[in-house]
Amino acid sequence: MKHAILCLQISLFLSSFSYSMQAQYSSIFSFGDSYTDTGNKVILFGPTTPGLLINKPPYGMTFFGHPTGRLSDGRLVIDFIAQALGLPLLPPSLSKNQSFKQGANFAVAGATALKTSTSPAAFYPQAAGGGAKPPPNNVSLSDELGWFDAMKPSLCGSPQACKEFFGKALFVVGELGWNDYGVMLVGGKSVAEAQAYVPRIVATIVAATEKLINDGATAIVVSGISPMGCAPGNLVMLASQNGADYEPDTGCLKGLNDLSKAHNAQLSQALTALGGRYPGTRITYADLYAPVIAFAAAPARFGFDGADGALRDCCGGGGGKYNFNLSAACGMPGVAACANPSVYVNWDGVHLTEAAYHLVADGWLRGPYARPPILGA
Repeated sequence: MKHAILCLQISLFLSSFSYSMQAQYSSIFSFGDSYTDTGNKVILFGPTTPGLLINKPPYGMTFFGHPTGRLSDGRLVIDFIAQALGLPLLPPSLSKNQSFKQGANFAVAGATALKTSTSPAAFYPQAAGGGAKPPPNNVSLSDELGWFDAMKPSLCGSPQACKEFFGKALFVVGELGWNDYGVMLVGGKSVAEAQAYVPRIVATIVAATEKLINDGATAIVVSGISPMGCAPGNLVMLASQNGADYEPDTGCLKGLNDLSKAHNAQLSQALTALGGRYPGTRITYADLYAPVIAFAAAPARFGFDGADGALRDCCGGGGGKYNFNLSAACGMPGVAACANPSVYVNWDGVHLTEAAYHLVADGWLRGPYARPPILGA
């Protein structure tokens, strides 16, 4: 009897703890690129724009049953975070006739940290030779922050009201930097030349984080970037003839992964310093590298196909080792997805499957892939 009472007390405690963490945030505001975009890219350029394949099947097939503007077969990390906090999935900030009182997603596929006017074909497979190319992206983090500023009057009526409103919100500065480095690498720059931009890109992300703190944010999650050398698209587009350029334990491109690690190390260090200047603010560094490199090193351990699931994309018509081909990209006529996306890490050559995003989200929410975890004490 005592054992049953103790179990009930523990259960009630855990339930109340879970509820208190969910009730801690009344809204979510998110920024980033295609790892976070829930529809802004499609709204920005129009759903029928030639070459914009992210609005065509089989995108969205797993959870939604149709394309939603997300570059995956289903939900993204930001979707799982919203669900864990008991909040609705974030609407794209460019949506019309939409309430944003419980949050908004300002992320746009192809967005960069720095200002740029190019969208690299390697990270938009639909920009294929011979095919209709999507419009160039010229959306940067500063543009997304501008949209946020423009939305403020509809959310709170005074600086003090905004401080109170945003003080109860969770802010997520999603993956940024991948497209900046991608523009350079596809443009012919070396990894070393791209790496020279890391301090500037990191400084831009940290400055945006500080701006949000000054706007009233007291809880911010900032994401690092994934191992660029493990993306099937990069393994095809930036392939090397030298076997020493590949990591023996993962098969990923070593130089590109070193670039990702340099970015993440500098970002994590800068966020720690920023947190020291704002002791009342909870700044979480969300690690996107560690989970994805772990998937590549031991896919079966995480439920992925040990033979194909790590570095071969699910949706593509390339065949071969990585199943990636710019002329047969996901969303193009006749290009099908694999039968079971849940056993694949990568969806379309760059972006992850819902299954992979779910594991990443769990690691951010409860650990070990976030410092401190979003649901941590």
